[in-house]
Amino acid sequence: MTDTADQKIQERDYGFDTLALHAGQEVDSATTARAVPIYQSTSYVFHDTDHAADLFSLAEAGNIYTRIMNPTTDVFEKRVAALEKGVGALATASGQAAQGLAILNIMGAGDEIVSAAELYGGTYNQFHYTLPKVGIDVKFADSTDLDGIRAAITERTKAVYAETVGNPALNTLDIEGLRQWRTTPASRSLSTTRCHRPIWSTPWSMGPTSSSTLRPSSSAGTARPSAVS
Repeated sequence: MTDTADQKIQERDYGFDTLALHAGQEVDSATTARAVPIYQSTSYVFHDTDHAADLFSLAEAGNIYTRIMNPTTDVFEKRVAALEKGVGALATASGQAAQGLAILNIMGAGDEIVSAAELYGGTYNQFHYTLPKVGIDVKFADSTDLDGIRAAITERTKAVYAETVGNPALNTLDIEGLRQWRTTPASRSLSTTRCHRPIWSTPWSMGPTSSSTLRPSSSAGTARPSAVS
């Protein structure tokens, strides 16, 4: 999507349903096709060596290799960002990859996560077995017990994680209850989102932190990036 097209969508303030259908897409000028084309190419043509150098140095936007970017995936990412009112999105091949990218971007060895105990099996294994290997400890708590979650938080806690609908218990997280906290150290949800309910449309702050990346502005005009799968 061009900057002009993106500005038009923002200016019109389209509803959720319209964004879900059309956000991120520029109609193909050659065919005027309504559906987003599926680009199956793995590689892209460079006009010359300077063009290639500019792409690889990120001096110019464009396609390098489909493993890094793809025009079809690009529409999807922009659409999710529009639905979430974020500045951008990154599509990954799996939920574990999305979680791994999100977590490793805001914490490192010695940090902690307080996580809901009711999790998809793959996520539990990632949290229980994989993250400790890189020095990130995960404490599990009953997601229906906010006092229990709060008690598990320490100065090393950098995120509170829960699935908006727990698997397999189908329990729901009291998101508003978490949002009321203002004294917990750098707690931020990495909650999964689904298109029927963009949970984190409005950025929020849970309290003081040493890293600015963990304190999204409370202003509704400031958006956050998302990792999606």
